[in-house]
Amino acid sequence: MNIKTAVEGAVVTVSVSGRIDTTTSPALEQELKGRFDNCEELILDFAEVEYISSAGLRVLLMAHKTMSRKKGMTLKNVGPEIMEIFDVTGFSDILAIE
Repeated sequence: MNIKTAVEGAVVTVSVSGRIDTTTSPALEQELKGRFDNCEELILDFAEVEYISSAGLRVLLMAHKTMSRKKGMTLKNVGPEIMEIFDVTGFSDILAIE
């Protein structure tokens, strides 16, 4: 998994590529937690995410809860395979996905 972060004022965009699983999700969690203090709006670009496990879903839920106290979190460019996982788990009803 690779993570690229761009900051524009209080908007943080995190682009993730590869697999978000038990091995890689702690790195994503650390990156997101390190950005929360100066972030009012979080955008996650999932254009290059190949797979997400329950560990990755847990990180998304944590980020969603934190950002719901601010302007929110949006997932963009979610591919059909990842969207299917979100649909099956009910995350598509919880997360803002564009």
